[in-house]
Amino acid sequence: MSDPWKFATIGGCAGAVISLSLALCARAFGIVPFAAVDGSEMQTWLVAHPEILVAMESKLQTQQDANDDSARQVAVDGIGLKAFFDPRVAFVAGPANAKTSVVEFFDYNCPYCRASVPAMKKFYEAHRNARFAFIEFPIKGPLSTAAARAAVAARLQPDRYVAFHFALMSEEGEVDEKAVYAVAAKTGLDVRKLKSDMASPAVDRAIDAAHKLAAAAKIDGTPAFIVDGKIREGAMGDDDFAQMTKT
Repeated sequence: MSDPWKFATIGGCAGAVISLSLALCARAFGIVPFAAVDGSEMQTWLVAHPEILVAMESKLQTQQDANDDSARQVAVDGIGLKAFFDPRVAFVAGPANAKTSVVEFFDYNCPYCRASVPAMKKFYEAHRNARFAFIEFPIKGPLSTAAARAAVAARLQPDRYVAFHFALMSEEGEVDEKAVYAVAAKTGLDVRKLKSDMASPAVDRAIDAAHKLAAAAKIDGTPAFIVDGKIREGAMGDDDFAQMTKT
């Protein structure tokens, strides 16, 4: 039989710890006098000021994001940029000795990837002397995987890949098989060859390699950019590219 006194003691200790934690957090954030340590007093005060919890949660999330960004950067530095320009993982464009390099992990059904297209396309067209690695990283389900398989197969028609990539990423609706083949035809790909190449085991190996590389780099979302060795997750605009390529 359970001992009620034991659980009452544990509950009391837990409550005290939570109250003290809240008090310490509140003091750290400069949002409540440290004198309000008493549990009931703290609870009453927080109920009356729910915006404080929101502010605390927001700041803690910001700190967690910063920690995650730091861990990703350490991981990328440890892996080395060469791994991200492996043609078995990425479609690579631009000179090998380029001073500027851009890597993108993307999913064709990711809205943030699509939001980044104007800036990414503009940067690509203005920096043909830079080195780019386009890495298909489907994480949004079967349709994304199918689109990624088509894109990997399109690498075998290299003069058409980039146009196909930007056109497919610019689709407004969900990218399904119909959209993939329509965009392929519109951008000059040999669709029959594309379908044949999609059946190759090498396509699955490339996508699997991309997932393993992303895991090693602690990348868990799309888009993820590595610009001149500096990693950033999330949508990118013109100013972000300018800032990340500053020397």
